[in-house]
Amino acid sequence: QVQLVESGGGLVQVGDSLRLSCAASGRTLSPYTMGWFRQAPGKEREFVAAVTWTTGSTVYADSVKGRFTISRDNAKNTVYLQMNSLKPEDTAVYYCAARLYRWSSDTSLYDFWGQGTQVTVSS
Repeated sequence: QVQLVESGGGLVQVGDSLRLSCAASGRTLSPYTMGWFRQAPGKEREFVAAVTWTTGSTVYADSVKGRFTISRDNAKNTVYLQMNSLKPEDTAVYYCAARLYRWSSDTSLYDFWGQGTQVTVSS
């Protein structure tokens, strides 16, 4: 199985930046799409961004376009989410996830999940 471990969350001010990391291990990762999701208290988990291991192709939710950047370092088996110009509405637990082949924004289609890392943006 694929194991995913997120890190890099914390408490920041409006307008600050954070970089989240997701370290992956286990089976061969190249066929997978990696996604970042987030879940605020009392709300459903939502898609944030995705990247493929093979080409680095990316997809973003409209709410984070122009502010967040997803990337991967194949040598380190690590996926990053660079978050700039953070807003209070970005406050959530952020999860990384993996599914075979094609990108999807549907939470239920991802097979492997990390434990989550808390991001809190104060106003």
